[in-house]
Amino acid sequence: MKKYIMFILIGVLFTMLTGTGLAADEKYDVEAFRQELEQDGFTVQDGELGYFDLIGFLEAGVLPSAYGNNPTTKYVAFFVPPASGYEVDERISKLTMLIGLSGNTTPFWNLGPDEAVVFVGRTPPECRYFSYDHYIMHRTYGDEKRWLFANIADPVNNLVIKTEGTPNGSSGNPFNQTTIIIITADKGIDQRIRDAAQSTGYSDDIINTQVLPSVMLNMGLENDSDTFAAFVRPALFNDTQAGDDYINNTPAVVFRITPNNTTELDPYGYPELRVRGTGQTEFDLMDDLEELRLAILERNSKLNATELPTSQIVPIGSDAIQRGINAVGPNNDAAYLWSANQTASSPTPPFFDTSQYYPFLRDPAITLGDDDDEFIIVYGVNHVATGKATYSNFCIYGADVWNGVNAITDEDFSGSAEEYLPDNPNAKYLYVYKLARNCKKGDSYCYEVPYGVGVHGIELDQPLFIGWRAYLEKSTKIGPSYSEIVYDRAIKFDPKNRDQGSPKNKDKSK
Repeated sequence: MKKYIMFILIGVLFTMLTGTGLAADEKYDVEAFRQELEQDGFTVQDGELGYFDLIGFLEAGVLPSAYGNNPTTKYVAFFVPPASGYEVDERISKLTMLIGLSGNTTPFWNLGPDEAVVFVGRTPPECRYFSYDHYIMHRTYGDEKRWLFANIADPVNNLVIKTEGTPNGSSGNPFNQTTIIIITADKGIDQRIRDAAQSTGYSDDIINTQVLPSVMLNMGLENDSDTFAAFVRPALFNDTQAGDDYINNTPAVVFRITPNNTTELDPYGYPELRVRGTGQTEFDLMDDLEELRLAILERNSKLNATELPTSQIVPIGSDAIQRGINAVGPNNDAAYLWSANQTASSPTPPFFDTSQYYPFLRDPAITLGDDDDEFIIVYGVNHVATGKATYSNFCIYGADVWNGVNAITDEDFSGSAEEYLPDNPNAKYLYVYKLARNCKKGDSYCYEVPYGVGVHGIELDQPLFIGWRAYLEKSTKIGPSYSEIVYDRAIKFDPKNRDQGSPKNKDKSK
């Protein structure tokens, strides 16, 4: 058994960490950039980029949860070396050493107030969405080190990023373009890095800064300092193979940049945020959505119907940081909903401590059995069709470890409501989708939820929930406002006279 677990772990980490490649861009000389930084009095350490596979980590026992992974997204993490004189956490070091690496990089890193982490390379190939985002992962409160996983500010996304194809953030082609991302708390360090880049041929028009605001963060290298993480977050590649190539061999480098001599600090304040909302709402579709609801109930009138409550699922990052709670990795580019009511704050566990992982808070608790007449209907407003999002999806999750099994996107459910509302011209703005263990013949909009496959499925007796995402309103270049969207919905159906005992324990992998 131990050998089997070790085999899985090595496979997961090998996929994650061995695919990093140097930016292959003939126009630019990354090595010259490094040398210029060193001549300016910096120590430059090499980091890595790797696929941060939340489901794989959960399966291998590395993480206690999949943290509500988005199955349409593959997260590329910045693996950063520690500052000189410091070491990587032993648990992480052991994991990376299993695949023959030095064990000297980590996805969770401290940073001094005069340091920077820099990405130099290519953006993802064409996709529906990508962003670069940075997070606070841990904060110490007294003797307790809490897991926050809270975003710090707005991400740099495909609508605002400065690249060769979108100089100074102008409109154009942001995909597969050269860019630089500087993560730092200090204005002076930022400017010195920019100067070094420009002196070696990089235009200032392709350089982006992600601020670590010292006013709300505990910068430093000691055990009680905050730890951070940064991710590239692409979703829905146009060319799947090109996307896989980018994930497995990201054409970029990551540097940790440290001044050799203490400099006078000039810290950034909190960055200005993009404002959610346009004043235009989806609420004119409420009557149409009610008509759709009644049509769904009428079609399944011989079954029990349990209408699930919908609410916001995660706090915004600044809220989680101020309250010291687990934010579960949100992004300001999205609005997040789920089919449950959160009734209390969730405790946040120490890193790797599965015994204290917060319980799923749900009302009502639901499972999904394998009866042909047991299923969930997910429906709502298609936020892409209304213009409130550039892409949206919903996903079914196991409630105990938040493992996202599969995501249904707006491309999958577009046009699905017209079967229910054939005479309603607004049906094109709505959608209906079925989640079942057994999709019946003629169910053109249906997903069969697997079980018996570990964290890649959801067991028959495992509580579950539905999670929705609406990403990036084009006019604001940030996530849609919760006050302007109609919340998505779900209804659980099952036989009226069904035996309420435990579901059958059949092993059925799909």
